[in-house]
Amino acid sequence: MKTMSNKTFTIGELAKRAHVNIQTVRFYEREGFLEPVSRKESGYGIYNEESVKRLTFIRNAKELGFSLKEINELLKLKIRSTAGCARVRAKAADKLGEIQNKIAHLKKLEKTLLSLISDCENRVMSDCCPILDKMEE
Repeated sequence: MKTMSNKTFTIGELAKRAHVNIQTVRFYEREGFLEPVSRKESGYGIYNEESVKRLTFIRNAKELGFSLKEINELLKLKIRSTAGCARVRAKAADKLGEIQNKIAHLKKLEKTLLSLISDCENRVMSDCCPILDKMEE
């Protein structure tokens, strides 16, 4: 069983440990994704290792292409139980499908742009631009 450190952090230390900026921490607090474990009399938030793990989870999920809504769903599944693993896997598979569709779309765009650039480079000098002409079709 893991033992948790009792070490606490300021918002700046939390941001540094999770590799985000302070404004990101504040944003996630406002959105309800993160809350300090306590507050000093001055009102400053105090965070712990769980805060670092949660913020790192959010950052990594964002990098994988999950929206904030989807991240919130994943966090809820994480809290409920390990029985939600199949649901998490399904969400990851859905996200993979979305990404694969985006890649296919981007490849199509790439092919079209390469063709347009080639048309432009191989054209006979004229007043009209083949790229702009194709966009009107």
